[in-house]
Amino acid sequence: MWTLPPTDSVLHVLSFIAVAAQSMTAALAAGKRSMDWAGVCMLGAITALGGGTIRDVLLGHYPLLWVAHPIYLAIAGAAALVTIALARLVVRLNLAFLVLDAIGLVVFTMAGCDVASQSGASLPIVIVCGMITGCAGGVLRDILCNEVPLLFRSELYASVSVVTGLFYVTAFGLELNDTLWTVLTFAVGLTFRLLAIRYKWEMPKFVFGGEQR
Repeated sequence: MWTLPPTDSVLHVLSFIAVAAQSMTAALAAGKRSMDWAGVCMLGAITALGGGTIRDVLLGHYPLLWVAHPIYLAIAGAAALVTIALARLVVRLNLAFLVLDAIGLVVFTMAGCDVASQSGASLPIVIVCGMITGCAGGVLRDILCNEVPLLFRSELYASVSVVTGLFYVTAFGLELNDTLWTVLTFAVGLTFRLLAIRYKWEMPKFVFGGEQR
């Protein structure tokens, strides 16, 4: 029986959107590699659900989210198939890819922090779980597409996840409106990531090309 997760928070609604968004980024990447439809759907599911799966395994949180709620798996597959139909209508594919990826990064970071906090993890582990949930799916996508992961080659990425997680968890234990704080965190995280893309904010790079003597 397919069941929905609790809907007492706007975060669950955003999670559905993020699953679709990340699956669409995978479909766009798969299209550049001329994958068949089955490959597109599989890559979409791995990208959308991979980070949360790794987080749940590390926390011993069972059943896995997509096992308990297969609706997430269905959304990932459907979003990948829809992307196949719509991709030719999107003129600026690279921009669409980055915006969709940013949505997934921010929402999955919040979801990861939420799950880890409910499991009783300490603050550092909550932040790490948020970062794993937000970043790992995209890393798996890029590795399977034989690309250097966006995490390691582009504007601020993991840093956006950490800042988003820290901002989000400041509300834990405080009497704040959950819905308002979730929306505010989403806006802050997404704005931070898009500004990083727009103005090419990057972490310092380690460049070593010389020979040691």
